[in-house]
Amino acid sequence: MQSISKKDKRIYILSEEKPVIAVTKLGVPLIAGMFIMVLYNLVDTYFIGLLHDDYQLAAVNLAYPVMMISIAISNMIGTGCSSLIARSLGSGNIEKANHTVTAGFLLTVINSFIVTAAGLIFLPAIISGLGAKENTALYTRQYVLVILLGSIFTMGSYTFGQLLRSEGSVKYSIAGMIAGTITNIVLDPVFIFTLGLKIRGAAIATILGNAVSMTVSLLFYLKGKSLLRPSLKYLKPTAEILKEIFWVGVPATLETLLTSMAYIVNNNLAVNYGELTVAAMGIAQKLLSLGNYVYQGFAAGTQPIMGYNYGAKNYRRMINVLKAGLIVVSGTELFIMLIYGIFAPALIGIFTETPTVIKIGSKVLRTIMFILPFVGAVSMSRMSFQAMGKPQYAFAITLVRQLILYIPLLLLLNRRFGFSGMIWAQPVTELIMMSVSVILLYGIIRMEENKMTDR
Repeated sequence: MQSISKKDKRIYILSEEKPVIAVTKLGVPLIAGMFIMVLYNLVDTYFIGLLHDDYQLAAVNLAYPVMMISIAISNMIGTGCSSLIARSLGSGNIEKANHTVTAGFLLTVINSFIVTAAGLIFLPAIISGLGAKENTALYTRQYVLVILLGSIFTMGSYTFGQLLRSEGSVKYSIAGMIAGTITNIVLDPVFIFTLGLKIRGAAIATILGNAVSMTVSLLFYLKGKSLLRPSLKYLKPTAEILKEIFWVGVPATLETLLTSMAYIVNNNLAVNYGELTVAAMGIAQKLLSLGNYVYQGFAAGTQPIMGYNYGAKNYRRMINVLKAGLIVVSGTELFIMLIYGIFAPALIGIFTETPTVIKIGSKVLRTIMFILPFVGAVSMSRMSFQAMGKPQYAFAITLVRQLILYIPLLLLLNRRFGFSGMIWAQPVTELIMMSVSVILLYGIIRMEENKMTDR
């Protein structure tokens, strides 16, 4: 059986490095990479804003759930494989980890073709369901069509990056993000203005950026720079590996799909206040994504540490890592929230000159920014459960969060207080979920620790 020494610095970070340093070493590079990824959406929004057509801005926001659904399917494979890889490395089963990486490659290709085919067949129904109206339907269709045709690149970029992170090769996954984003930034003005493709050009540039990102990640595997090695001899996944991938991956996908559904409900409610409101909300949400990627980066950085130590049965380290992660992410998010509160109108004004859009967008940003101190703990708890191979708890958190709290609050507060009530639904939801998710995770880790002690 192939073995990897604990002296390998990637394994040392997972197994022995001080918790705060380990979380920071894996989290900060991911955050930097994710900030770069935010530029995908922000650059599209910026250049489309230069067209001085707020309906095209609205269309990009309406089309975003399609990208989220592609990522949801990718998340099924990426999260399922990453959890199994981290646990396999922790228990010393390197062959199983290599087999899992190969399965991840194969399943990503298969799923991407399914998404493209299904999307093209149901395209008219998708555009209608997204909430596109008379002024935005054509633009939304143009954007969505390109995104569907490029599903292989979007899904490959996302999944392969996750696979690299699961073995601690964070810098390699970030290299793909950076290369893809630079490509998108360079090509956006070329396709939107020089070639005159407008919103369709923005979508093409995004897909080509993802293609470059996916290619760079693949090259690290092909050149043997990664810790693990996909191989043709593992091309046929075993039933055990498939079961473990989907056991963790399917709930992760359902989580993202529920988030997409909530996003669609939110957009359909916002359309009732005017399509310019959708444009304003889209800008505010994309700016908020800068803050979102901070907690997602720390949570994603924590995931392989938690998975490795769960496989190694080092429960005390898991608790210490959880505490360190919560301290780091909460402090960072409070600072970002302060920036949004002070500079909201100026930030919205970067993307549009329309006073109405700036006014609405500022109000939205100054409200939804209150999720930031709370949502990091929720995300870290979910990813930790996935890393431990306990997706039922991660899915329960999302089920309560989206179906039992957020969507009902969205409808109730919108009905009772109008637009102002609608945008407060998410902060209220995250405040409640922070306490629920952290208490649940801490309790499960302590229970596992006590079971081992009693043996």
